[in-house]
Amino acid sequence: PNRALYSQTADLIVVPRIFKSRRLSTVSLVLTGEFILLKMIPYRHMFGPGPSNVPSRILEAGVNPVIGHMHPEIFEIMNDIKSGIQYMFQTQNKMTLAVSGTGHSAMECAIFNAVEPGDSVLVAVNGIWGERAAEMAERIGARVNTIVAPPGGCFTIEEMEKALSKHRPVLLFVAHGESSTGVLHPLDGIGQLCHKYNCLFLVDSVASIGGAPVYMDQQGIDILYTGSQKVLNAPPGTAPISFSERACQKIFSRRTKPVSFYLDLSWLANYWGCDGKPSRVYHHTGPVTAFYSLRESLSVLVEEGLENSWERHLKVAEYFHAGLESMGLKLFVKEKRLRLPTVTTIVAPYGYDWKEITSYIMKTHNLEISGGLRPSVGLVLRVGLMGCNSSRENVDMVLAALKDALKHCHKSKV
Repeated sequence: PNRALYSQTADLIVVPRIFKSRRLSTVSLVLTGEFILLKMIPYRHMFGPGPSNVPSRILEAGVNPVIGHMHPEIFEIMNDIKSGIQYMFQTQNKMTLAVSGTGHSAMECAIFNAVEPGDSVLVAVNGIWGERAAEMAERIGARVNTIVAPPGGCFTIEEMEKALSKHRPVLLFVAHGESSTGVLHPLDGIGQLCHKYNCLFLVDSVASIGGAPVYMDQQGIDILYTGSQKVLNAPPGTAPISFSERACQKIFSRRTKPVSFYLDLSWLANYWGCDGKPSRVYHHTGPVTAFYSLRESLSVLVEEGLENSWERHLKVAEYFHAGLESMGLKLFVKEKRLRLPTVTTIVAPYGYDWKEITSYIMKTHNLEISGGLRPSVGLVLRVGLMGCNSSRENVDMVLAALKDALKHCHKSKV
């Protein structure tokens, strides 16, 4: 009625003026009163802790025609994805797949399947991801114990063994790349220690995989997961995950069903062709276009080679760190060997409001960096240079933006 955007007939609300003939493609609709404004989605330099920029090759893969999620062509693509994940994780695990969701969904998939109510779980907390893993386990009734390191710190093998001996958990969680603090946690020796105490070793590699060495089988990792939107440079929405034989033995001999039907590994294993059965049964509608993008991003990684990718990320990070120090800025993680090469944490410049710095850089340079997260809020600036974004040219761009921000942002005289 009367040129209003919304008209109502009985209980049905319709919006004919908006959707009748508009093509959305790369534009968004902004409603203001009676007017419909078209606004282009901007291109930005995504140099925060994720998501990263998506190269045109991967974007183009994602716009291929949608076909059914149970079509044989999709199963072939899913098989390619499994092979790519096995290479990326350095594993021969048959139980390797991609959860339809972001890294959080893989974290829940790991915990919900491997842990039952009443189980003892040990979480190594040195940032937000340990905190969240502990909360997820608590929510399903696990007996959760934590060892806690200050932001920027990590744990020794001796500390790990002491806690394992005391709590006798069925599962130990460690974040390999703790993106809230910028720590790359050492993994060597932990898997073997877990197996000594009959404990599964769960590793979060969302911020590290592809940018730092991980050898799932060699390092005795029982469950490993990541997200598509970091080093892989794919859009957010798929989460590679892999389970060892030891993990599968515990999961498939549970006394109770997993709390989540959507993340139930017995169903996911069949959908991904990991259970050896001759046919796949419908479980959920897989995100087929996201599968296209994920497959292409894994192809890019395979073409470069894992070792080359690790070396590139390390060299670019060292170049970045040297540039920051030449500006008089300090790195938050003191020990060089513990610095995450994909996400750098910078001590928040004294006298400045970190929010003003990040806002100024976004507004003036169209470039995203971020502040801290949970335990590192107010303490750091975070810069992510992952996948295609990990280059000297991009480092120079970030350093120039930081110099400009420190010159123009307000600095307290205190």
